[in-house]
Amino acid sequence: MSASLLSSLRSRGWIDTPRAASPIGFPFGLGACGVHEVAEAAYGDAAAATGFALGALERMPERVVWVREARRGAEHGRVPGGALKAQRLEVSARRNDEALWTIEEAIASGAAALIIGEVSAADFTASRRLALAAGRHGVGVILLLPWQTEGASAASVRWRVASAPSAPNRFDARAPGPPRWRVTLERCRPAPGLIGAVYDVESRDETISVSVVPTLAAGAAHKSAATRAAG
Repeated sequence: MSASLLSSLRSRGWIDTPRAASPIGFPFGLGACGVHEVAEAAYGDAAAATGFALGALERMPERVVWVREARRGAEHGRVPGGALKAQRLEVSARRNDEALWTIEEAIASGAAALIIGEVSAADFTASRRLALAAGRHGVGVILLLPWQTEGASAASVRWRVASAPSAPNRFDARAPGPPRWRVTLERCRPAPGLIGAVYDVESRDETISVSVVPTLAAGAAHKSAATRAAG
């Protein structure tokens, strides 16, 4: 990267110092330094995966680079610009390999506090490259992945997200309440003993966050027999 570009980014205040990793605990550093994967549980769960990823962020950074493989964007649409309450630069890539290269370049730029990548796949080699780059530059990366995602990964954490019945509506029993999702922890380097844990989480629109549903918070997460093997 040229010195002039770095100088320009610094002058705009887009260069951050590396951030320390978040302490262990739900959501296990999502959005902090490192690579985290959020995959659909089944076809059609892309909105659920995206909603969980954005709501479970420990904090919404000021500057987000959103890289989207064109095919994924055409199939699932995009999150409205005003929904993030952050400066967002969107980049569309024609192919999956171009999207992965763009994510790596965004990490190396140091200009973004968080990079979200909607890609069709990220094999071990690709995830390893991103994880090493994210570690060097202290950047958080969230990969939004399709339901076919399987196998080994260098990501710190992998979530599998499914839609769930909405919460009761406080004002109208016939109407849907806040969205809920069932999320399975398929991979968790910070807490490997919790791999297979399942959480029911609920969206809080007022704070743009999610919380664990009290019934599971009290009885805590349980193991899912159907959990896929994590790499």
